[in-house]
Amino acid sequence: MRAGGREREQGRGVATPPVSSCRAVRPGARRAPAPGFTLIEIIVVMAIIAAAALLGATALTGGFERMQLHSAMQDVASNLRYARAQAIATGVPQRFVISPQEHTWEGAGGRQGRISDKVSIRFFGAREVQPRRDQGAIVFFADGASTGGRVQLAAKRAAWNIDVGWLTGEVKSRRAERVDTVGM
Repeated sequence: MRAGGREREQGRGVATPPVSSCRAVRPGARRAPAPGFTLIEIIVVMAIIAAAALLGATALTGGFERMQLHSAMQDVASNLRYARAQAIATGVPQRFVISPQEHTWEGAGGRQGRISDKVSIRFFGAREVQPRRDQGAIVFFADGASTGGRVQLAAKRAAWNIDVGWLTGEVKSRRAERVDTVGM
C-alpha cells in the first residue's frame, strides 16, 4: 500500500481519506479570531453604562447639592447623638456648638466639622447657652436631657430639620419645607 492511503486495503474494502483533505497547521500560524466580544470589551461597556447611570440618577434626584445636604444632616445628627451619649456615659454635660455663618460645628470629645457653603444653616435654641451671638449651642446633661433646639439645613428646594428634645434629649431628623434664607 502507498503512503497516502488512496488505494483500498487488500480484501477489506476500506478506503483512507486522501492526504489533501486534511488541513495541516503550520507552526507559528495564527488562527482566525472567533466571533464575539472579549472580556475587556464587555467590562469597558459595563463601566460606561454604570457611569451614565450614576450621572443620570444624580441629575434626577436633585444633584450634588442634595447629596451634600443629606450628608451634612447625617453628620450633624450623628454628632448630636454622640454628644448625648457622652454626657450619659461620663456624667458630665456635653455641648454641641454650631456656627451658621462660618459653616462649622464643634461637638463632644473635641470633634469638629465643616458644612458645605452650598448648604444654608439656621439654628433655633436657648440663648442662655449660646457661647456667642452668631453661634447656636445645645447642652446635653448626664440624665440624657438637653436644652433642646433645632438645626435646619437647606439647599435649593430641599431642607432638613434636626430636632433635639429638651426633656429627653432625643435627636430626630426629618425633611422640612424650604425656608427663606435671606438675611441669614
